[in-house]
Amino acid sequence: MIVTLMNFLRACWRPSSNRHARTGSDATGRQDGLLWYKDTGEHVNGDFSMAVVQANNLLEDQCQIESGPLSFLDSGPYGTFVGVYDGHGGPETACYINDNLFNHLKRFASEQNSMSADVLKKAYEATEDGFFSIVTKQWPVKPQIAAVGSCCLVGVICGGMLYVANVGDSRAVLGKHVKATGEVLAVQLSAEHNVSIESVRKELQSVHPEDRHVVVLKHNVWRVKGLIQVCRSIGDAYLKKQEFNREPLYAKFRLREPFNRPILSSEPSICVQPIQPHDEFLIFASDGLWEHLTNQEAVDIVQSSPRSGSARRLIKSALLEAAKKREMRYSDLKKIDRGVRRHFHDDITVIILYLDSSLVSRASTYRGPAVSLRGAGVSLRSSTLAPYGSQM
Repeated sequence: MIVTLMNFLRACWRPSSNRHARTGSDATGRQDGLLWYKDTGEHVNGDFSMAVVQANNLLEDQCQIESGPLSFLDSGPYGTFVGVYDGHGGPETACYINDNLFNHLKRFASEQNSMSADVLKKAYEATEDGFFSIVTKQWPVKPQIAAVGSCCLVGVICGGMLYVANVGDSRAVLGKHVKATGEVLAVQLSAEHNVSIESVRKELQSVHPEDRHVVVLKHNVWRVKGLIQVCRSIGDAYLKKQEFNREPLYAKFRLREPFNRPILSSEPSICVQPIQPHDEFLIFASDGLWEHLTNQEAVDIVQSSPRSGSARRLIKSALLEAAKKREMRYSDLKKIDRGVRRHFHDDITVIILYLDSSLVSRASTYRGPAVSLRGAGVSLRSSTLAPYGSQM
């Protein structure tokens, strides 16, 4: 079990010689202090740009882009897969998703010999089940892993179709060109599961009519059972299975009353639609971006700027807003190290997919450039990771 968890954590961070160093290559992305970025690359359906900035002491955001085969079959389907995984309570769940979700998707796509909403749903289910098996094994020696979870936003382009699946409050936004006006409008594609949204609160209350306190306003913030803002996630076993909501879990996570069915859900909201000729680009980002930029502001920045470095540009725009809200200079914000930085903004992940209509229109058998890339953060010394191992 020690080896299992250490493998989780090693998957989350790559070497960095010091906090302000610029490291990495164009192929694998570059590290500049707390910012990791891949300014430009090619996927099966066009170009992409990718960036991650770390705020937490342990980077809880994970992300990946996979372009090429979407199954284990030589016959396809082929396309592009994007994942943004915004962890909470620790990095373990997001890292597990990064290591396993895409392979589950490929397995179910192989079984059906196609891409579909059902393939995505089954991939989410298998990922949740797999992480729960880890929680079960580690519970006797590391019970707090039951309180670790992650939002999970996925986009798949395959055969001219766009699939967007989501649990949590990360967001996918389409930049759509309007021929009549010349504008590029923002169209939100993902449904969000944050109880700060009234309709989401009402939905959760309707699912749990017997529980008048399923959603609680605590310190002026709506939270599920007063603990967490999202009502759908991967992980968070302590709010899905009663067996993990007891001692030795920390008291702050334990509920006073037992529950006999899951309070949170892992079922994704899924949107499926054909890609149109006027669909220009897609923005996939964790909620750290959307706390500071509206959908239209993000689309305007991407549309009005060069493709190369566009993800990094969005993150800088969000950090400028974060600094402005705290009445400080952007240059001073950048000097604040991870951990303390979380008081000013969250981890932020951005992946932008540009859509080339001539490539999108090709059948899903088009192979195109193969890409497999993950975002990265600041590495941790082995001594920093030691407490995790010592608890196991």
